[in-house]
Amino acid sequence: MRPAKRLTVVVLTHNRVKEVTHTVRHLLQNPDAPPIIVVDNGSSDGTCEVLRRSFSSIRVIGLSRNIGAAARNIGIIAADSPYVALCDDDTWWEPDGLIRAAEHLEQHPTLAIVCGRVLVGSDEREDDTCVLMSESPLSSSVSLPGKPILGFLAGASMIRRLAFIEVGGFEPRFFIGGEESLMAVDLATRGWELAYVNDVLVHHYPSPSRDKLSRQRLLFRNNLWFCWLRRPLSRICRETARAIAFCLQHPRFMPPFLEAFRDLRWIMRKRTVLPHRVEANLRLLERSAARLK
Repeated sequence: MRPAKRLTVVVLTHNRVKEVTHTVRHLLQNPDAPPIIVVDNGSSDGTCEVLRRSFSSIRVIGLSRNIGAAARNIGIIAADSPYVALCDDDTWWEPDGLIRAAEHLEQHPTLAIVCGRVLVGSDEREDDTCVLMSESPLSSSVSLPGKPILGFLAGASMIRRLAFIEVGGFEPRFFIGGEESLMAVDLATRGWELAYVNDVLVHHYPSPSRDKLSRQRLLFRNNLWFCWLRRPLSRICRETARAIAFCLQHPRFMPPFLEAFRDLRWIMRKRTVLPHRVEANLRLLERSAARLK
């Protein structure tokens, strides 16, 4: 199957017309010219109009409001290919990386996600999360490219569309921040594999228009939700106690903590404890990450 037929690139953006235009230009330099879908998360800066006027070959899906990471679900459903490469509006794939990732998915039928190596900025510093993934202590019962992982960077990953749909996509309530964690363990629970592949390269030029505090608060809430949704009771008690202690020291995190509690009814309805093998792998990764800090 030709590269352009087997994969689609889905780009997520919100109020970053300059960054997403730059990203699309880079992606269009790919000689295999895979289809590109940009999902605009309710931007107010004219993103849709600029993209449609500047790039006639891409598809732009404009949403009426910002729904966060769940907007990727819309782009992936719209894609007409077995594999979908995800981009944020400030990341883009090396052409060879797209080809390699698609080949890995073709050659390994149980592989759901290939996460690439992210090079940050003009000095191409390796992303800290990629450093952790490259040291993954996990093993796999099947031959995989790269390192087996139990998490991924959504803006630098190619997914098997079938597996993505099977687990229901990104959870809309998470909005954005840590949404990959829930999908990763749900894929693993269903028997899918995830791999970090060092020779699949993705560039990231972080946008200056980032609200770091808002992102930290969302991560704090979403990490609690992830724990409550999938971890055993002993871990829930421990992590909740840690969160309370953290909020007492940092009161600005109390609002997202209280927000997390307001959705306990939803948590109880959606809660499914991880199988022992997935929980054991998650703990192994946590111990490994603690040692590497």
